[in-house]
Amino acid sequence: MKMFTKLALVSSMAISANAMAMQAMDDAALSSATGQDGINLGIGISKIEIDKVLIHDNDGYTAPATAVATGDIGFGGGNAATAGAIVVNDIVIAAPKNAAGTAYDTTRMLATGNLADLVIDTDAGRADSASATGNTAFLNIAAKVSGLDIDIGEIGVSASVGGNTGTAGSAGTGIRRGAEETNNYNAILSGLSLKTGVMDANIQLGAAPQGAMIMLDTSMIGGLEITNLGLVDSSLAAGSRDGSDVNNRAVGEIHLDSIKVADAGLADLSVSASVNVVGKAGANNGYLQIVTGTTSPGNDIYIKGVRLGSSTAASIGDVEVQGMRTYYNPSHAFGADTLGTAITISGH
Repeated sequence: MKMFTKLALVSSMAISANAMAMQAMDDAALSSATGQDGINLGIGISKIEIDKVLIHDNDGYTAPATAVATGDIGFGGGNAATAGAIVVNDIVIAAPKNAAGTAYDTTRMLATGNLADLVIDTDAGRADSASATGNTAFLNIAAKVSGLDIDIGEIGVSASVGGNTGTAGSAGTGIRRGAEETNNYNAILSGLSLKTGVMDANIQLGAAPQGAMIMLDTSMIGGLEITNLGLVDSSLAAGSRDGSDVNNRAVGEIHLDSIKVADAGLADLSVSASVNVVGKAGANNGYLQIVTGTTSPGNDIYIKGVRLGSSTAASIGDVEVQGMRTYYNPSHAFGADTLGTAITISGH
């Protein structure tokens, strides 16, 4: 169940950030910013459509020598470590609709009707800007974002066009590189839909006196809902490993009709998180760190319609989790567990 909570929280933050989904925090949280003269920016986009997003891994995967030698993981005695790509199809980010899909859900929208409202200020960061006590100037962006309906189509893995040396333009069409989806493609997720409520956050670039580049301390009105999530397994599609002779077996799928996440005993979801980009230090080349908070009562999670085999299989029932809390240990010292989750993302 921890996987689902992390997925929900990280997906919510990542997609909200990419949609400029930030909202003004309260006065106490913004005490380090002047909040006076500045720029007000309203973003009136009602829908964003993306045909395809590809994430290329240019050096592929090198399997352990023992696995290659025995063919345990299907490399057939060799592994060329060829570039592959995660392929995300048919992304639609739109203003929230009601359950019937016949009108906007105004309870999950900003009063202005905008996708996002931003308040942008710059500040010296100290009263005496001529002081030699260090660089403290920063840019402050306080933002509000409307709730969103986010639909993501099938997600799969494929071979990158051009292999390990491929780059923009490898496909011969403009700057596209693409993937070899016709003859080397496997689905890993059948797709999913997200429904978010109004959110708020604060971004500071420069000295960032708030202690992080992005701070979220808000409630997602109506909680977070993920629908039609399917985890796809292609390992037995050819019918070889289970001893059968079925050559056209459909891929297997673990399908969840919906996942709802909210604060324990409530309908809304508290979102508390900080996002930092940590720079190079010695042999460590840096990383992105996301630290999310968990309320003391925890979160309630309701998973509806768990189906094994395919999305049309009979449901084995619903799963309900009450008051789930996660902890992390920032100092790695025994007994120093802290409510929340720390996620570190880096390249290799």
